[in-house]
Amino acid sequence: MTSAVERFFSEQSPLAAEVTSFRPRTQQREMAIAVAEAIRDNAILVVEAGTGTGKTFAYLVPALLAGGKVVVSTGTKNLQDQLFQKDLPMVRDALKAPVSVALLKGRSNYVCHYHLELAQSNGLFKTREDVKHLAKIVNYAKVTQSGDRSGLADVPENAPIWMHVTSTRDNCLGQECPNHDECFVLKARKEAMEADVIVVNHHLFFADVMLRDEGVAELLPACNTVIFDEAHQLPETASLFFGKSLSTSQLLDLATDTRVGALTSAKDFAALPVACDELEKAARDLRLAFKREGRMAAEAAENVKDFAPALKRLGEKLSKLSGLLEKQAERSEGLENCWLRAQEMAGQLKHWQDGDVPETVRWLEVFHHSLQLNTTPLSIADIFARQLSGHPRAWIFTSATLAVKQNFTHYQAEMGLMEARTACWDSPFNYPEQALLYVPNGLPEPNSEGYTDAVVQAALPLIEASRGRAFLLFTSLRAMQRAYEILQAEFDRKNLKYPLMIQGEGSRNELLARFRAHGNAVLLGSQSFWEGVDVRGEALSLVIIDKLPFAPPDDPVLAARIAELNRQGRNAFMEFQLPRAIINLKQGAGRLIRDENDRGVLMICDPRLISKQYGKRIWQSLPPFRRTREAREAVAFLETGIQGC
Repeated sequence: MTSAVERFFSEQSPLAAEVTSFRPRTQQREMAIAVAEAIRDNAILVVEAGTGTGKTFAYLVPALLAGGKVVVSTGTKNLQDQLFQKDLPMVRDALKAPVSVALLKGRSNYVCHYHLELAQSNGLFKTREDVKHLAKIVNYAKVTQSGDRSGLADVPENAPIWMHVTSTRDNCLGQECPNHDECFVLKARKEAMEADVIVVNHHLFFADVMLRDEGVAELLPACNTVIFDEAHQLPETASLFFGKSLSTSQLLDLATDTRVGALTSAKDFAALPVACDELEKAARDLRLAFKREGRMAAEAAENVKDFAPALKRLGEKLSKLSGLLEKQAERSEGLENCWLRAQEMAGQLKHWQDGDVPETVRWLEVFHHSLQLNTTPLSIADIFARQLSGHPRAWIFTSATLAVKQNFTHYQAEMGLMEARTACWDSPFNYPEQALLYVPNGLPEPNSEGYTDAVVQAALPLIEASRGRAFLLFTSLRAMQRAYEILQAEFDRKNLKYPLMIQGEGSRNELLARFRAHGNAVLLGSQSFWEGVDVRGEALSLVIIDKLPFAPPDDPVLAARIAELNRQGRNAFMEFQLPRAIINLKQGAGRLIRDENDRGVLMICDPRLISKQYGKRIWQSLPPFRRTREAREAVAFLETGIQGC
């Protein structure tokens, strides 16, 4: 197979006819050969391939040539759609490979006939917009083959109506559902079972495999190759699913579904709606025990005055509802499902209340409208390593950001992949010519008062030199908002006409579309804009990062992991905190140069990049930008780029 792979990435590659921009790249060919060898040997391979390598084709070509069943897991649903709709068909056509492909998403991405009918009959909608959207979904369900909500662009992705017309693991009735035979989820899973290549996302992969749900867990026994793209996201995603969580949103959904079930099947049992009201109030009271959003350890939460009594009251109301549901469960599938959910949630709540479990951390997260109780393992390495055992198959982990100075030890240790093969290929882009790394002189320490103001003042000359066309990436929402306010005032004062945009004004896709369309916009974003964002060409020439992206040390999971590493006599900062920050920084820096014709400046404002001993390790892990500390050089680089356009 190796020779076939080499031919495919040569000057005479059939890809050249399918992709006008295709040209042979040594890095891409070598990565494809490494993947082919791992598939042949049923080996584990961890690969970093820099931006522009063409890693998608480098793993798809050997996977399709090898035959057998392949599961490809991506970081987001957007990447999943791109892989399924664009990349896979392109490679399949170029190879003339007779392989079938399928797209599989989580339940909540498909219209549910049962819940759609309930939504139509109960009429519990608050706005005209909900009613209008419901009518469109009803019509869509009659004509769609897949039921995938992404196929209905007329209803926004974040429209509240979707939660009423889709199912979740909690409220899916399974084989008891009266609409079982026409279920879009089951149809998607059947197609996946029959396909040669199945495209999933990380959340679905781990949710299904860990919960032993029907879906990916069914696919794996017959699978020859598993490929994780954007594999740097796996430690966080895996931790989420290897742990346990219960949210007040789930409890409110249970109350809503029980009320609907009582309305249709138990109108004569007045105690049920009353118990739903009591559970809803208890869930909301638990959230209201906290004045601020954020994460905190269980021990810290227990010091909050109203938390313990509110949690106790919630448990009592949940138990009461569960008892009432048990008496009514036989009256309908919906009520039986609610009873089973109430039992499971009561068990989860008791598990959290009972106290610490060895090698886990209990913590909670307070959101604007909800609260979530979590139990997370301190390490996922042993748990994940067990998932790799059993049926022999190849496991491929790839991303543009996995290594620290081409060393994978941190990632391998975190994921339990110490025996894996590793390989690293730099980007084919000419970074010394295309990009400049600028670290300004004279900025205060990042934790000092007025730091964000100083960052914006240092950034303004570059924003003017690039005539907008800039991303400003922040490590906190508070700093992002403060910078936005300063820039608004400065743009007004200087009469700068660059469109100023901020995360939260619309969905990420909407903001990016507007950014590209303007051609001279300035966009401020936090964590969700550090990765998975691709703006090529003249619209983006400047990326400004306010601070090195170290995770907050008071984060309860991070704090517990640091304490455990220190207890073992290890250096938590060098082994865990620093490598994670480097990988996150590489993601943010990767927004700047997206193809061989891009040109621009990466401005990292944090003086620790120069002043701290570990700073050298950080910038040596970045692409080989030309470097400067002089503002005039950065301004000249940007102005030269504009003149050359």
